[in-house]
Amino acid sequence: MHIITLILSILIIGLFLYSKLLPYKDKLYPQYKGAFDFFESVFTPVFNALKKIFPPFQVGDNLAVDMTQMVLLVAMLILMGFFG
Repeated sequence: MHIITLILSILIIGLFLYSKLLPYKDKLYPQYKGAFDFFESVFTPVFNALKKIFPPFQVGDNLAVDMTQMVLLVAMLILMGFFG
């Protein structure tokens, strides 16, 4: 059970860093680009699947929030609570 909690914790940290670094992925140093590419390969298929279920949430004129990251974060936190 502790290994699942550890994996989920790493994925949550990876999700946070992925969301912050995505706009700057072309500027990453090579030693960090590999880690970014790993998390991108993990999260991109999940985001693509979730976008079909959870459309962007309109919060203003021509302004919408992508809910996929929020939904994934909540799901991982719930799983952590269940396994932790």
